[in-house]
This record gives sequence, C-alpha cells and structure tokens, in this order.
Amino acid sequence: MHLTTQDEFADYEITETLDLVRGNTIRARHVGKDIMAGLRNLVGGEVREYTKMMAEAREQAIDRMIEEAEELGADGIVCMRFVTSPVMQSAAELLAYGTAVKLKSK
Repeated sequence: MHLTTQDEFADYEITETLDLVRGNTIRARHVGKDIMAGLRNLVGGEVREYTKMMAEAREQAIDRMIEEAEELGADGIVCMRFVTSPVMQSAAELLAYGTAVKLKSK
C-alpha cells in the first residue's frame, strides 16, 4: 500500500478515487507510566513512556486505515492525516485518515 500526505504520487497516476478511509485507536495512560512521567517532569527531558505509547498508537491507526483501504481494493492512500483528541482525563483517541485510490504507474 502506498501512502502519502500529498495530493498525488510522483511515480503513479490516480485512476480512481474510492472513498475516505480511516483507522483509530484510543489509548489510556498507565499508572506506572504516570509515575515515571511525573518523576521525569521534575528533572526535565523527553517522556519516553508517552512517546512510545503514541508511536504505537500511530502505527495501529495506520494499520487499521490500510485494512479499510484494502477492503475497497485500493492501491494507495493520498492526503493522509492524523488527528488526536482527548476522550476522557487519562485517554486520547488517535485517528489516521485519508483518501483511498487506485493507481497506475506513469
């Protein structure tokens, strides 16, 4: 599956626009990670526990979006974006979305 945040691919021609595709996940913070993050907040620096959690959430959201595109018979996804929003105090949703398309080599 080809993915891009651009409107088109340099090496491919879009032959058909299929539909909006999306994938999401909701992740909650872990008490143990909150303690480590709180300690790191005192001394400064990257909060690696949350960085890892968000990276995993992005990958899962992308995988789910690709699954939806494959079900439509897509070869690629253009205009891919991420959105995140709080769901409750200790949880956030990460949404990946884009437009599923059929492609042909130029």
